[in-house]
Amino acid sequence: MGIKSFLHRITAPKFERFIHRDQSVKMVFVINQELKMGKGKIAAQVGHGAVKATLKSGEVRPELLDAWLSTGQKKICVKADDANVLKRIEQQAEKDGVLTTTIHDAGHTQIPAGSLTVLVLGPDEESKLDTITGQLKLL
Repeated sequence: MGIKSFLHRITAPKFERFIHRDQSVKMVFVINQELKMGKGKIAAQVGHGAVKATLKSGEVRPELLDAWLSTGQKKICVKADDANVLKRIEQQAEKDGVLTTTIHDAGHTQIPAGSLTVLVLGPDEESKLDTITGQLKLL
């Protein structure tokens, strides 16, 4: 599928909405603090996560992607102590039916190749995501 076709499909979907317009939808980025990434590195990793999660959502949960795109694309970043916490959150999210996306670093700059840098949850209903990540501090 070409980029034009993909963009058209996600911006003009032809299906019935399952998410109400008044329902708040967001994407949550859980950052692995153990890696001591610099601000620029975190920004790059979150950017990778946003793109990957958006593409995945377009394939798996287009109704949530449509709701997220049409309500301002809310995103928040929160901190987690280490990769083990990210993995536990990922397991809980998957159990709750929330779309998850992981980002592992290529190892070209600050951190070792394969390091789990960011866990992305959603896009999904804000209330659902808050039950999973509400206890984490904002970045």
